[in-house]
Amino acid sequence: MIISKENIIEYFKSGIKDEKNFKIGIEHEKFLFNSKNNRRIDYPKVREMFSALNEFGWRPNKERGNIIGLSKEGKNITLEPGNQIELSGEKLNNIHEACAESHDYLFELRQVAKKLGINIVSTGFDPISKLDEIPNNPKERYKLMTKDMPLGGRLSLDMMYRTCGTQLNIDYSSEEDFFKKFKIANSIVPISIALFANSSIVEKKKSNYLSYRSKVWQNTSRGGLPKLFFENLNFEKYADFVINFPILFLQEKQNYISGKKYIFKDFMEGRISEISNRLPNESDLSMHLSTIFTENRLKKYIELRSMDTCGWDCLCAGPAFFIGMLYGNLDNVYDIISSWDKNKIINAYLDAPKKGFNTQLMGKDLLYWSSILLKTSREGLDSRDILNKSAKNETLFLNHLQKMVDNKTTNADHMISKFSKNEDLSVLYDK
Repeated sequence: MIISKENIIEYFKSGIKDEKNFKIGIEHEKFLFNSKNNRRIDYPKVREMFSALNEFGWRPNKERGNIIGLSKEGKNITLEPGNQIELSGEKLNNIHEACAESHDYLFELRQVAKKLGINIVSTGFDPISKLDEIPNNPKERYKLMTKDMPLGGRLSLDMMYRTCGTQLNIDYSSEEDFFKKFKIANSIVPISIALFANSSIVEKKKSNYLSYRSKVWQNTSRGGLPKLFFENLNFEKYADFVINFPILFLQEKQNYISGKKYIFKDFMEGRISEISNRLPNESDLSMHLSTIFTENRLKKYIELRSMDTCGWDCLCAGPAFFIGMLYGNLDNVYDIISSWDKNKIINAYLDAPKKGFNTQLMGKDLLYWSSILLKTSREGLDSRDILNKSAKNETLFLNHLQKMVDNKTTNADHMISKFSKNEDLSVLYDK
């Protein structure tokens, strides 16, 4: 049972790993459109696609008889609210393995998509659909979320139905290691937004944002970048944050119940009558942690969540960028960010979705900081020196980002340029 703060602290401590056992987990989402009419695919089409993926060894996951995802060899494909799909990858040893995993998955997905007349779009925000045009699906929790989420953030439904992101999951070796990694991850969110901006087109028009996805997440219930995250944060302080955080929903067998009247402390004290005042278990805590939608968050590992989804040319670049810093060069990166003012970081965070590289942080623009951190990441990957079959190390995955920094242009800039020529929707689709 989870009945005390100490129980939650122990939960976080149980995630501590020896550095030699550090893993890398990548999650990335995709939009799917019918090629005939440029509309998002509906649930019957999802079922058809999932059935076709069975040929590649994927097996269905069901809820009340409805297929809501697939599993294969430690990997999962999950169904998001607007029928976006997300690959949650296996925990792997290096970027070479993680990139190969994504390559294999995308190969399978493309075969099925081509067969079924589905176009794949790898952007941070749906560039075509209006909110009321997007079909839903029978996944139970989304019904409650659709009702309750807008109460705490005006763009919450846009987040649910019209965004796609890339997430990196990393390990920590101690409480101090968690603190350093988490402080770095939160301090460089503005840089991550600028560097991975890829959502400039909204409803077939230029949005005047480079990362409209980030704008949406800044106006999403339960999201954002709390000032607490820039303090000397330890497991106890994060546990206090979790205990006093509102509950999104409660799961009782196969039923989902709104938690909007309660914080997790109420659950721990047995004060939720809708579930007969039962006490939370570890599964309930895990569910609660996964519904805290901040830019980064802690479970038994750290989740970095501020990147727009992007195409193949940059899919592996994001994880490589962060692994080079956080696994390969932690202390040097910490020295760079440790003196940054949290208020200036938050101001940059709010400006970055629109201004991108031109955003100011600590007297420099984010292009400058991107260049500095990219160099630091490269040094970290060089020090890891993990080679592929061609005897190349993980720095090869930074080449895409290096070109962007050298040319001072992002994926979002390229998309605006291509789309503006003739507003041809075909430029939005993965090739």
